[in-house]
Amino acid sequence: MVEARLGISEPTLHRIETGKVPVTGANVRALCWLYGADQSITDALADLALGTSQQEWWDASPVIPEWFKLYVGLEASASRMFGYDGEVVPGELQTPDYARAVFGAEQPVDVEAAERHIKLRMQRQKTLFARNPPIRLMTVLGEGALTRPVGGEQVMTGQIEHLRRLSGEDMVDIRVLPFSVGAHAAMAGAFRILEFDDPNDPDVVYLESHVGALYLEEQPEVEEYRRIFELISKDSVPVGEFR
Repeated sequence: MVEARLGISEPTLHRIETGKVPVTGANVRALCWLYGADQSITDALADLALGTSQQEWWDASPVIPEWFKLYVGLEASASRMFGYDGEVVPGELQTPDYARAVFGAEQPVDVEAAERHIKLRMQRQKTLFARNPPIRLMTVLGEGALTRPVGGEQVMTGQIEHLRRLSGEDMVDIRVLPFSVGAHAAMAGAFRILEFDDPNDPDVVYLESHVGALYLEEQPEVEEYRRIFELISKDSVPVGEFR
């Protein structure tokens, strides 16, 4: 199977072949080799892939790692997104000052690189929330994400106010899982569930680490994370009611 030779799943191969996620020149060359294309066609398609990827906003800077570009492409086409973060406000919901404090915690701090990251993160937010029709976004945050003074009291006050404003939008629901709940179903860590209206695009669970990401596309895996999200949602409260 082609997907096995490339080390990707069948749904990811479908998304590449239908142009729904970015593709690297290396993947294009590998596909051409597997399909038996001659060298001139391979070179032309690889150059075309490079030119196409450079038109996407997330390819405007090398600060975005390759493994994250696939996620951004999926996020851009998802119809619904459900997520849990226990310790940090996720990038799509951060204020610039909060994001600056997060990047500033990395040592040593490369100020210029951090500012490029922040600029791209804000562009990602703008693109996400300006979509028509809008994406349905549901996020559960652990209480620690709101009580840890990232950047200081003023920055956190601004961040929480930003979350409350966003949660007032029709298609956005941000909730908080209080410490008082105790043990809960999502203690293994943060995750995202991306859902798509196109029946040819299976839903995806995204798990991120410091050095890479894992994409789960098998239905039993996705259903398990849906079950976890439903459980923590029942125990959570709207961010506007959290004190």
